[in-house]
Amino acid sequence: MKASEGMYDEAVLFVTRQGSQVQVDGGRIVVWDVDGDEGRLASRPIEKVDTINVFGGVNFSTPFVAKANEHGIVLNYFTQHGKYRGSFVPEKNTIAEVRRAQYALSDDAELEIAKAMISGKIRNARTLLSRKGVHGTEVLKDLGVRTEKATSKDDLRGTEGEAAERYFARLDETLTDGWTFETRSKRPPEDHINSLLSLTYVFMKNEVLAALRQYNLDPFLGVLHADRHGRPSLALDLQEEFRPIFCDAFVTRLVNRGAITHDDFRTDNRLRDDAFDTYLSKFDDYMQEEFTHPYFEYTVSRRKAIRQQAILLRKVITDELDDYHPLTFDR
Repeated sequence: MKASEGMYDEAVLFVTRQGSQVQVDGGRIVVWDVDGDEGRLASRPIEKVDTINVFGGVNFSTPFVAKANEHGIVLNYFTQHGKYRGSFVPEKNTIAEVRRAQYALSDDAELEIAKAMISGKIRNARTLLSRKGVHGTEVLKDLGVRTEKATSKDDLRGTEGEAAERYFARLDETLTDGWTFETRSKRPPEDHINSLLSLTYVFMKNEVLAALRQYNLDPFLGVLHADRHGRPSLALDLQEEFRPIFCDAFVTRLVNRGAITHDDFRTDNRLRDDAFDTYLSKFDDYMQEEFTHPYFEYTVSRRKAIRQQAILLRKVITDELDDYHPLTFDR
């Protein structure tokens, strides 16, 4: 389990200890080392947790699952190395009117939301490069303007693809000596930076999934990503604006500050077990870091900012807001 109780102030819990079991004891969530000799590993007040992520050989007791359903706690299952396996979603996380409004969105309404998300992604890509001293990115600005003129989802996907290609061509310039990045590769990632990017996108997708589920949106019905069995298309859509400014910024921080080194990887480019634990700890710390929100102008953690975007998205879907406003940073 990640943090000591005194430090814990967020609603997402990570359990990585193999052979442990999550149980309930009165009003508390308790993690036991059932296969070892360490006994109780940690406990949390149940009302302060809304999501638990478990990795590998970690189990939930039957009474705890009943309690999770009662309290609306989402349980996400991952392999020991972070590959998403599935979720337990409580019964209370469905509200008919929100889902009905989401399913009734017109193609034009979906396109307008998607245009805002991709415009935000391109804006944030340019901002990240600028923060790292990379100049000459006017082409990204032009592509951001082009998103506003997109007349179809295919048109928008084309602009997004060109922007991603232009952006990744400059990402190498953000890395310190000893690290290089040539092009984006996945399944499998062909180098250590691509491995960290893929891993971080998975974790961010699950942060977004948790946020969408918390606010009763169907994460599988997207506005830009095509429907596909098992694909959380809306989570992938909403994730777009966070990729450069949260995910890629986190990866560059990890390697530029020496938190992760080349020695932390196996020959298949995956992180070694102890390095993966380090990664988890750093990622959770990163999500809890606070910043001044560029629009609301108050302090908020990255994790809470993502949940705020899920709220804004729901308000647009239910006609409480006219337009979706992505989270963007000008500098």
